[in-house]
Amino acid sequence: MQYISMIFLAGIVLIFATSTKGQNRTASKKEGNKEMKNNPYYSHTDNKPLAVSDAEWKKILDPGTYQIAREKGTERAFTGEYWDNHKKGTYYCAVCGKPLFSSDTKFESGTGWPSFYQPLTPGSTRDIHDGSHGMDRTEVVCARCGSHLGHVFDDGPAPTHLRYCMNSAVLDFELKK
Repeated sequence: MQYISMIFLAGIVLIFATSTKGQNRTASKKEGNKEMKNNPYYSHTDNKPLAVSDAEWKKILDPGTYQIAREKGTERAFTGEYWDNHKKGTYYCAVCGKPLFSSDTKFESGTGWPSFYQPLTPGSTRDIHDGSHGMDRTEVVCARCGSHLGHVFDDGPAPTHLRYCMNSAVLDFELKK
């Protein structure tokens, strides 16, 4: 009985630590967005491709954004800021500010990540073959800065039947005015 109580307590501690970690990452990301004023590459209108070293990005980006954007990381499901966002607006690259997705193409995929059935414009993102982790997938990167955003799968809704499964940590959101 004492063993079961210890396992239960350990589970509660793990759940608390996990949820606190997600909250801290979100708070950090929000603080990082305020600091985007210090990012000389961040623009919603400049479409010029960027050639910035990872060392330079590491100086500019918060650690969570850097890890996903530049090291091709993935946030845990159901922890990101935008997976359950139902507000109308535009999603931008959190690294360079490029407009990426409209809330009009966002849908509930049940995966725990923000999902869209198409990018804002055909040139918003680029697809790259990803054979990592023994899988055959298609990575989605920002067309302007090359940052990792997530992956695209062919199990989405009409009209495209695609599911752009993105990481909240590499997205900024601006409400529709």
